[in-house]
Amino acid sequence: MQPSRDTRTAPHPPLGMLLREWRAARKLSQLDLALAAGMSARHLSYMETGKAKPSREALGRIAAAFDMPLRERNALLLAAGYAPEYPEHAWETPALERMRQAVELILAHQEPYPAFVLDRHWNVLMANDAATRVNRLLMDGRESRHGNLLHQVFDPDDFRPVIANWPEVAEKFLHHLHAQIAASPTDPRPRRLLEEIRRYPDVPESGWPQGALAPVLTLVFRSGAGELRFFETITTFSMPRDVTLEELRIECAFPADSHTAAVCARLARQGAG
Repeated sequence: MQPSRDTRTAPHPPLGMLLREWRAARKLSQLDLALAAGMSARHLSYMETGKAKPSREALGRIAAAFDMPLRERNALLLAAGYAPEYPEHAWETPALERMRQAVELILAHQEPYPAFVLDRHWNVLMANDAATRVNRLLMDGRESRHGNLLHQVFDPDDFRPVIANWPEVAEKFLHHLHAQIAASPTDPRPRRLLEEIRRYPDVPESGWPQGALAPVLTLVFRSGAGELRFFETITTFSMPRDVTLEELRIECAFPADSHTAAVCARLARQGAG
């Protein structure tokens, strides 16, 4: 993972513009936001027009009303002329060593089933040996063209051909990407990712499949060892106070049938031999 752009020196839009964009994204009127943040609609209006400068405490209430991620809370503070509140460390820095050890422990305990770590841009930062073994089986020994999970799923020359239920899986990822855009409406990167994957052929319209849904989406893969079926769980850090940690997620794949479990166990034995 490359160190993220330093939010203390990055250009940022005016505070009023940010507030209006967030209100539009959350479908809140000035009165709605003022009530949620415990202030008068007139004072909020003055903030949006630049006639009043809010205190850090007032900005904190506004951020809570918007349910802003930490990165966006920092951007709000910067737009008002304050220093950011939440640090952002690169994943490899010593400051996050204990957290990396915890993640490595999760990856190790997931064996013989795949697990990997994603950043906010869907880049794969870490993976356990099981993920490598299963990927090699699915790809007949070929390496993925991308280090980004979304591109792996949507690129016809990458993992996409081995995903038997690709349309359903594609809808799932589009749904999550749109949720990410809604959660951080002023962050341009998720929108750029959406534009990039839409350049691939036959990408479905955004949204979620209609009709009854299974409790968990099963990912079905074609392989030389037969059909493999997995479901996934996502682990995140509880109450993080670092931007990088809040945006990190650990995806663990579990076998959805006994055949898949047996194939994973066999690959692990062969890898240890």
